[in-house]
Amino acid sequence: MKIYTRKGDTGKTGVFGGKREYKNSARIECIGTLDEVNSTIGLLRAKLGNEHQWQANLHRIQKDMMDMMSHLARPSDSKKENPNPKPVDGATFCEEWLDELEANISSPSDYFILPGGNEISALCHVCRTQIRRGERTLVTLMQEDPECVEEYIMAYINRMSDLFFTMSRSEMDKTGVPEEKWQLFLYKKKKKKS
Repeated sequence: MKIYTRKGDTGKTGVFGGKREYKNSARIECIGTLDEVNSTIGLLRAKLGNEHQWQANLHRIQKDMMDMMSHLARPSDSKKENPNPKPVDGATFCEEWLDELEANISSPSDYFILPGGNEISALCHVCRTQIRRGERTLVTLMQEDPECVEEYIMAYINRMSDLFFTMSRSEMDKTGVPEEKWQLFLYKKKKKKS
């Protein structure tokens, strides 16, 4: 079977249910951005090596991303049902992993950190920023097709960016790389003044 179909040559692509949308539509932009995130997570996994303790959780996130993208590809007016699972517990999964990571980091998360550190930490920051961009495209799609972007997707993606920030800090802490701090979080500044 050939990978090319020649159907995309007019600037449109198929979405779930058979409709075709322009490749720069909010839906396709959103799915494309989340696909970019998923690819970068794949690169992170390759850099970590097969035996790394994060592999199973990152594998789960990649599968969940594929499921969420398939649901975002289904316009809410589509009569065809999407049989793929909905990872409705994704935000909770991220929170539990976040708590576990934070419990093992030697210093609290009080500062904005300059992205970098080492290759793994920097890749976690690339994932984090791509996820934030994905979240912005989700909001655009939500404004166009509110029923398509279910609450669990928004919550999962939002928590995921916090997770990758914490993964970056965890990697730096574990390898003894000092964080380059920029400034205190705003709410920490307010506490210091009072």
